[in-house]
Amino acid sequence: MPELPEMETYKLLLQQKILDQTITDIVINRKKSINVSLEYFKDRVLHQKIKNVERRGKYLIFRLQNGSCLLLHLMLGGWMFYGQADNKPNRTVQVQLTFGDHHLYFIGLRLGYLHLLSAEKLKEEIQDIGPEPIDKNFSLDVFLEIIKNRRGTMKTTLLNQRFLAGIGNRYSDEILWNAQLLPERKMNGLKEGDKVRLYESIKFILEQAIQSGGYMDEPLFQGDSQTGGYKNKMYVHDQERKPCKRCRSPILKVEISARNTFYCGNCQH
Repeated sequence: MPELPEMETYKLLLQQKILDQTITDIVINRKKSINVSLEYFKDRVLHQKIKNVERRGKYLIFRLQNGSCLLLHLMLGGWMFYGQADNKPNRTVQVQLTFGDHHLYFIGLRLGYLHLLSAEKLKEEIQDIGPEPIDKNFSLDVFLEIIKNRRGTMKTTLLNQRFLAGIGNRYSDEILWNAQLLPERKMNGLKEGDKVRLYESIKFILEQAIQSGGYMDEPLFQGDSQTGGYKNKMYVHDQERKPCKRCRSPILKVEISARNTFYCGNCQH
């Protein structure tokens, strides 16, 4: 599932491609991918300009000139491609937004969706999401305040979107490896130095992943050299039995809260 770095990469690249561009056509091949009737969706979205592309946690938000918003969650297996019809991937497209002779294809939305919301409804929809960990105002003091009463395991806490926005299974493993903390350790058992390392690792891993374009397999457009650059830079996630990049011990895999979790049993404590 795309996490914060992947959605941030999409946001930055789409801002370059579709900002102030007018939606000239809409194709909906899967009605469950939207939350309103096709007629209403087209009435509110067709011929509208994209005024901004934003990210909140794992969501992408397309703000239209009439004040309406499109809220995208790719969920498991979802991705996007932007280009001309000749370049369209040979994959099933659930939703297509057209901008003249270019199209934004939403692919793999079996669980994902593109919902049409008013600005007020959007605010309600995302109001319970936690702080943005890459925000400039997300300081160590803010972090220490939000973790002081936490008692769950490290892994499940990082996955909780009400705790922090945008971290999922993959980057929780990367963060805990970087912080040298075991995923099953309890939050309320952390020492002060552990907390500082955890905070610094959250910042470092997410920013490093964004700079490398996240892990997505497919490019956003032809010639896209940014998307997916972090895929081969993973320290620990999906690296079972491979040598730890810090101590060379084999990476282990366990299941925590029904999630495959990867860690080093030697240098994570």
